[in-house]
Amino acid sequence: MPTFLLPFLGACLLIAAAPGPSTVLIIRHSLRSRRAGFLTVLGNETGVFVWGVSAAFGLTALLAASQAAYDAVRIVGAAVLLWFGVQALRSARRGRGGDGGDGGDGGDGEEAEPQAAAVTPGAAYRAGLGMNLANPKAAVFAMSFLPQFVPAGAPQLPTMVGLAALWAVFEVGYYGSYVWFVDRLRSVFGRASVRRRLEFVSGGVLVALGVRMALEN
Repeated sequence: MPTFLLPFLGACLLIAAAPGPSTVLIIRHSLRSRRAGFLTVLGNETGVFVWGVSAAFGLTALLAASQAAYDAVRIVGAAVLLWFGVQALRSARRGRGGDGGDGGDGGDGEEAEPQAAAVTPGAAYRAGLGMNLANPKAAVFAMSFLPQFVPAGAPQLPTMVGLAALWAVFEVGYYGSYVWFVDRLRSVFGRASVRRRLEFVSGGVLVALGVRMALEN
């Protein structure tokens, strides 16, 4: 293994471990079904790769240099966060978490399938992708993060694209463990009262993050 990959993977681990809106969305969709959670992860990591490739081609530098473009993405991102947050709060208020008897009997995760139908595979993937692409900080971060690990003398463009791919694959494994963990505790998280509280918490967090993003200068 090239020596620069070990510190790069360590940095990827620290980045993934920092909680953010994508983490909240992944956990929320994982409560619906394992498939929805994993497809949300794939969508999110597609966004990571897109921003990484954009950084390699210098496109994110344009976003960072233009205040108007950055603000436009920021406002869209805030709207996306608020939309997901409100959806979670509405779901909790309707008590959707307890509908369908999808886990109150301590099932093995497949029991949640009737509820999981509310989040189709395509919708879960698009949600993860949209959440990531609507975050201008992710673009600016990719622009500053990836070049640090390009070895001296290495061709920058293919190396950064390769690092972006490795970053995305690493996070698929990392966030996939979240999906696995939620699925393993389905007998606990599947209870209507627990699911409803988690919906309230995740919705409140997403709304708060959306408001903060909208008010940033």
